[in-house]
Amino acid sequence: MTDETLDWISVGQVADLPEGRVKTVTARTTYLCLSHFDGQFAAMDNHCPHQGGPLGEGTIERGVDDKCWIRCPWHGWDFDPLTGAPPGGHEDTGQKTYPVEVRDGEVFVGLEPEPEHTRTVTDAIAETMVNWGIKRVFGMVGHSNLGLADAIRRRMADGEMSYIGIRHEGAAAFAASAYGKLTGKPAACLAIAGPGATNLLTGMWDAKVDRAPVLALTGQVQTQVFGPGAFQDIDLKSAFQAVSRFSQPVLPTSNHSELVSLAMKTALIERDVANLIFPDDVQTMPSDAPAGGPDGRMGGPVVKPADADVAAALDLIAGAKRPMIIMGHGAWDARDQIIALAEALGAPVVTTFKGKGLIPDSHPNAAGVLGRSGTPIASWFMNECDLQIVLGASFSNHTGIDRGKPTIQVDFERMQLGKFHPVTLPVWGEIGAFCEAVAPNLARPEDAEDQITDLAERWSMWRTEKANRLREEGANGIHSVAIFDALSRLAPEDALICVDVGNNTYSFGRYFETKGQRVMMSGYLGSIGFSLPAALGAWSATQDFAEFAGRKVISISGDGGFGQYAMEMTTAVKYGMDITHILLHNHELGKISKEQRAGEWPVWETSLVNPSFAAFARLCGAHGTKVTESADLDHALAEALAVDGPALVEIMTDAELV
Repeated sequence: MTDETLDWISVGQVADLPEGRVKTVTARTTYLCLSHFDGQFAAMDNHCPHQGGPLGEGTIERGVDDKCWIRCPWHGWDFDPLTGAPPGGHEDTGQKTYPVEVRDGEVFVGLEPEPEHTRTVTDAIAETMVNWGIKRVFGMVGHSNLGLADAIRRRMADGEMSYIGIRHEGAAAFAASAYGKLTGKPAACLAIAGPGATNLLTGMWDAKVDRAPVLALTGQVQTQVFGPGAFQDIDLKSAFQAVSRFSQPVLPTSNHSELVSLAMKTALIERDVANLIFPDDVQTMPSDAPAGGPDGRMGGPVVKPADADVAAALDLIAGAKRPMIIMGHGAWDARDQIIALAEALGAPVVTTFKGKGLIPDSHPNAAGVLGRSGTPIASWFMNECDLQIVLGASFSNHTGIDRGKPTIQVDFERMQLGKFHPVTLPVWGEIGAFCEAVAPNLARPEDAEDQITDLAERWSMWRTEKANRLREEGANGIHSVAIFDALSRLAPEDALICVDVGNNTYSFGRYFETKGQRVMMSGYLGSIGFSLPAALGAWSATQDFAEFAGRKVISISGDGGFGQYAMEMTTAVKYGMDITHILLHNHELGKISKEQRAGEWPVWETSLVNPSFAAFARLCGAHGTKVTESADLDHALAEALAVDGPALVEIMTDAELV
């Protein structure tokens, strides 16, 4: 090819490379070794043919007759910088070389016109992901997922997908889990082989036990070195077997688009984790396979309850003077029908902690959260009720649902019905369909009690109690009541709130009064560090779905939880995420100290040494402010919530005032 047909690409200034030196440069995407010796410049392929060592990180050596050789830094192979030929004994053919010109102190390398992209296996897979509705990928690009990453990059360049590069794969997993919990749609998380893949596992378990759909994409070593113990070669299928409902390697002979379709269908229908494992060499294999999609693969979602079960439920309701509805996280999609049913019954609605926010605490029928993170309002109504209508809740031991009361339980999963103990009436069906079936035929007893008046009185008593608890505040820090009272007043009614674990979360459950906000947490796994990575996922949902557009994202944690993934604050800054993080700082793993005291153990190794988190946020490029007095809470929170971007409010708290 003549010089006239080449593309001449600048790779730097003459002054950037002194005589007798080599360096690595990139022209377009071509990886080159550029050398300067005896007053001339030369360029060759940067990959040593032995093991791909970067020749541009090597040295110029003088041989016989003072001849120059470029020596590979990994294993000492030599190459003539002008011809690319080895001195003999290594390879039959040498390295590819490229023409070089120096113009006005600038070095140019001549490349052939860029060829059209050859469609690959991972292109077919990424296209299939788009067809199935994957809008967002969280991850870390690395050496064993580069082909897959480039396929994702191409979909992003075409506006079909978005990518968030995180600082730790565990954060990618939690972000994808929260995204699935919020939207009911899977996001993908991307990691390399070995430790990158294993770093996903905690977040994948969070998604699995909380029934959130997620697609995990893990790189892998080349197929030729499976098994013998190559660098970062671990059995990823076994590693993901317990946590995923679907896990398969993408092999050369696989039906690649079909694998993705099965993974996506599993994630969506089972609300579970699906995992695909990508050997390095398979990722860039050419493919002309058509992309797959969901057409003809998914049935309708509604399972209607049996007529006999509806009739039995109506009989139980008709005989109850004080029926109560218990709403769990699984009832989210049917919340409007449930609230309408409660209004028709005049029944209080309590939620599990995972279901906090399903009914606003400002609603006349709302009775707050039941259980360890709950309010005395919910506990009182639990004690007084004569019928429990349990919708989308699992009877977890943390929830505190009374097993001895007459109970109607409705769930679309038959295995959840009476899972831990028999219930009076298990009803298989979608919760919304159940509500719509019973609502037109309700018959309340004439002597049914006025529970709505009771509710108003109980809320008044609880708010008086919260005000009284504020008097406990002393010199050791701000009371949790003050924090969540202020946040209850200031948080936007449509905010998306991600909470962590620990005393900060117990206090949030008790004291924060919802007005329509959506709450996400690490429910059954209870993983510390969840909230900030989850907020990355929630913010991404505000960009991907119209129903969440423009909603403020708030994350809440203690200092222990924030320390797990603190560097993700830089991720929020990089992508301009509108996230406000509320950090309760008490220099302690306060919940663990409390458990040690309750178990009559000495308090041991729960203290923390922390920086100023407000200053840390500012160093990351975010808004950061510190609060040491209750009187300053409103101003600090309002200011942070008004920031159009990442912000952190560090609040110095008393670990004893939960």
